[in-house]
Amino acid sequence: MSSVLYDAQGPRAKRRNVVYTIVFLLALAGVVWWVYQSLSEKGQLDWEKWKPFFSGSEAWTTYILPGLKNTLIAAAVSMVVALPLGAFFGIARLSDHAWVRVPAAVIVEFFRAIPVLILMIFGNALFAQYSNVSSDDRPLYAVVTGLVLYNASVLAEIVRAGILALPKGQSEAAQAIGLRKTQTMTSILLPQAVTAMLPAIVSQLVVIVKDTALGGAILTFPELLAAVSPMSSYYGANTIASFTIVALIYVALNFSLTSFASWLERRLRRAKKSTGAVLAPAAVAGAESAGTAA
Repeated sequence: MSSVLYDAQGPRAKRRNVVYTIVFLLALAGVVWWVYQSLSEKGQLDWEKWKPFFSGSEAWTTYILPGLKNTLIAAAVSMVVALPLGAFFGIARLSDHAWVRVPAAVIVEFFRAIPVLILMIFGNALFAQYSNVSSDDRPLYAVVTGLVLYNASVLAEIVRAGILALPKGQSEAAQAIGLRKTQTMTSILLPQAVTAMLPAIVSQLVVIVKDTALGGAILTFPELLAAVSPMSSYYGANTIASFTIVALIYVALNFSLTSFASWLERRLRRAKKSTGAVLAPAAVAGAESAGTAA
């Protein structure tokens, strides 16, 4: 059976796909077995390497949880600042006034073109030279500065694209009933664009969480990934085990964020499908009788 999108597979194609699938699974099993054997030969799968994470809380309370706390603080502050800042610049780029639109476009394109790591290093140097921030707090300030400047510019483009993707009839209808542009943006366009923009916004928030690790690698920010090196040294070079545990924590964080976003998106879509308040039969009868009398 054929469709517009594809042709149905014949017997030869089906047999060929089965063969390809079997070959791929065998190759994958071979790679997994090779990795397992290599780790086993190096002693990375010994229980002593994994024991600190499953029998006792010292590894968690000394290394992992403090690093996780700093990661969450940096990511949360960056999200809270970058989201409204990105929305502001995204809307400013749609302004009818050139003196608002052009500077906003320059700022967005400038910071979007610079790697976030360079922005963190610049922020660290800036706070070291021209502020009274202590050396202990400076890495956090630098990481947040870099994340906010870069991700706010990316979020601004997401907001602008989401608003421009709406049908022009929405704006024209709002203008026809006498709404000002600010009212049109806040009451008509943004509420509709939020649902469409949500997946892209959440993807960028996930990037914020992961990019906090750059501060630990370069600026000695004591975040989650930076805890691997001292933890591995203290527990006998269990690098694989430490990285695996930290990677699983990152996966859990980002999965929780995307799951919440998916739930929120479904809730917003259901709310938009709602027909509003339901009138009682008496109210409907009263309205009909009033219309007949008129």
